[in-house]
Amino acid sequence: MTDIPLSTLFGILAFLILFSGFFSASETSMMAINRYRLRHLVAKKHPAARRVSDLLKHPDRLIGVILLGNNFVNILASSIATVIAIELMGEAGIAIAAALLTVVILIFSEVTPKTIAVIHPEKVAFPASFIIKPLLIILYPLVWALNGIGNNLLKLFGISEKDKDNYRLSPDELRTVVHEAGGIIPKRHQQMLLGILDLEKATVEDIMVPRNEIVGIDLNASLDTITEQLTTSQHTRLPLYCDSVDSVVGMLHLRKILHLFGHDELSKEALEKAAREIYFVPEGTPLHTQLLNFQRLKRRIGLVVDEYGDIQGLVTLEDILEEIVGEFTTDPDALSLDIHPQADKTFLVDGSITVRELNRAIQWNFPTDGPKTLNGLILDHLEVLPEVGTSFLLEGHPIEVIQMADKAVKIVRIHSNRWKKNPL
Repeated sequence: MTDIPLSTLFGILAFLILFSGFFSASETSMMAINRYRLRHLVAKKHPAARRVSDLLKHPDRLIGVILLGNNFVNILASSIATVIAIELMGEAGIAIAAALLTVVILIFSEVTPKTIAVIHPEKVAFPASFIIKPLLIILYPLVWALNGIGNNLLKLFGISEKDKDNYRLSPDELRTVVHEAGGIIPKRHQQMLLGILDLEKATVEDIMVPRNEIVGIDLNASLDTITEQLTTSQHTRLPLYCDSVDSVVGMLHLRKILHLFGHDELSKEALEKAAREIYFVPEGTPLHTQLLNFQRLKRRIGLVVDEYGDIQGLVTLEDILEEIVGEFTTDPDALSLDIHPQADKTFLVDGSITVRELNRAIQWNFPTDGPKTLNGLILDHLEVLPEVGTSFLLEGHPIEVIQMADKAVKIVRIHSNRWKKNPL
């Protein structure tokens, strides 16, 4: 090798350093490439994406051929650098060459190419696959032997190549992805996607109409009272019951009784005959499950019952859909009808509002794993029935009880600004 001109040796050394940088960038880009975008491109039959995907199916082989090539060129570069040093400075130049080569490789073969590969993985991985894939075919026997030895060593530590991750996102990870995609997905669509993901975290009790707020037709009332209820009702479906909702006999769809008004045939017997059998929903049913149940059974409304069969509330298909798309009957950017902003930056809030609705409307974080309504949350916190004027701190928000009714908190005033803790 001493017969080779120094200019040629420097040229070979520069080429090896660049080739080492190529292997380093290839390894980093292959590992950093977005797997989901890669699958999308493969589905569109992108040729370079298909090559990269094929390489990533066997990461041990991919890493093997890259490291084999990278170590070979680094060792060869070290040998050539040693020859150059001896030619220029004698034996004393070996240490200097080693130090200089280490710095050069770190800068031009490691840090710089890997940084570029992390920032632009596709732009590096796709062209690199043109070289890596043929190189893997050529060196496959050697790579196979090295991987075989390596995999057997891994088995000694209880690690198998088959244990590799499948790059599947958990629900919480998917929520993070949606949150971070704010610049790509419109805010409205982002909220809808998050609403769909949150369906599995909520149950029918979180959105149901409480038992005491269920509007229905009492068959024991006078026919005039029933007629007035039917003609002024804001709902198209109403439960029929006798005296109380515990004695429910069916679900009435107002569209099916319109002809009774036209022919003056309205009677309690006709209403009971037109009513459909009640659909009962067990409490604790997740919203995503109930949505599928409504679809499968072709139902739009059901009564929520506890483990003893007692009716706890009423849930509708519209209630579940509003968890995804927001309120149908109001401006989606407006606050709930149970929340009234005041000029002093406080809010007058109805105690019957659900905690989920309150959090969603004002972006607060009251706990949702306990009581479902604000009234229940307050009673659970105080552990006594408060009096009007009672003030307390709940989750960092000052709250004042404004009105009580029927042994329940009817209206409270909530301050929007959190109390700051004393830093001392």
